Amino acid sequence: MQQVETNPTLDFQSEVYKDAYSRINAIVIEGELEAHANYQRLADLIPDTAEQLLSLAKMEGRHMKGFQACGRNLDVTPDMEFAREFFTGLHQNFQAAAAAGQIVTCLLIQALIIECFAIAAYNIYIPVADDFARKITEGVVKDEYLHLNFGEEWLKANFEASKAELEAANRQNLPLVWQMLNQVAADAQELGMEKEALVEDFMISYGEALSNIGFSPRDIMRMSAHGLAA
Repeated sequence: MQQVETNPTLDFQSEVYKDAYSRINAIVIEGELEAHANYQRLADLIPDTAEQLLSLAKMEGRHMKGFQACGRNLDVTPDMEFAREFFTGLHQNFQAAAAAGQIVTCLLIQALIIECFAIAAYNIYIPVADDFARKITEGVVKDEYLHLNFGEEWLKANFEASKAELEAANRQNLPLVWQMLNQVAADAQELGMEKEALVEDFMISYGEALSNIGFSPRDIMRMSAHGLAA
């Protein structure tokens, strides 16, 4: 097992920390696993970018293995049943959209919402992580920005045709993020991650993504408010 260098403000070997970590670690493993499958599905839906999307899928598979190693490093068994339930809403909505050929909705869920959620969580986690997990997470977050950029560029190039579906997909899925943040807040706190910081970082990343695609500041404020419906 890898040696863990302790942080003076957190006891990585305490039962309380490990209990919370079992769920947080499972969430990131499941998130990367679902992202791997989602990008493979998107490769079927957007065949002209299939090679790039399959490359993104492979990255997510590597990320999953990295986070599995983080759990082993702390001798923690991830609670995968909890994690699968955690992602149920977004998973079901992605699958339904994919079955209906709704590429825009699929991209909003995976390449915008999930990637922004991951970027926010990883950036907040890095300063409080154990040394082994910090190195893994720093490498992962760099890749996630590439994945977010893919979604932004595709949706920007198809903005006018996609705008109405993006707004509808945002209205359906953004409230789920608020529910997810509330569900994980107590465990995140045990790992040194403040819920308010997670919310702020997510909304900054998500708002910037919507702006890059082509939405106006007024549009972004209106769309962001849909999260309050959770």
